[in-house]
Amino acid sequence: MTDLTQEELEEQILAWTKDYARKNGWTLNPDDRQLHTVIKGLARNTLRFGEQYCPCRLRSGDVEEDKKIICPCIYHQDEIEEDGNCHCRLFFKKDTE
Repeated sequence: MTDLTQEELEEQILAWTKDYARKNGWTLNPDDRQLHTVIKGLARNTLRFGEQYCPCRLRSGDVEEDKKIICPCIYHQDEIEEDGNCHCRLFFKKDTE
């Protein structure tokens, strides 16, 4: 777990998502409200469950199965390639907004 507050964790996750998007040639959701909703969900899940579970997918309770939905989930690259963004609308192709 972490000793960070929800707000501190949100700042840390936002910094990580910006860096991760940049390294992959993507951008973050341009809608600040949607972006921060996802960031809050990631922070909440980290504090509640000890992992950065995708807030847009349901946990099964099976630890091995749920590893698939730890952000960045195993689905995000295919979703971004096919749809222009991941399921949570966190990461976007640069040309898709």
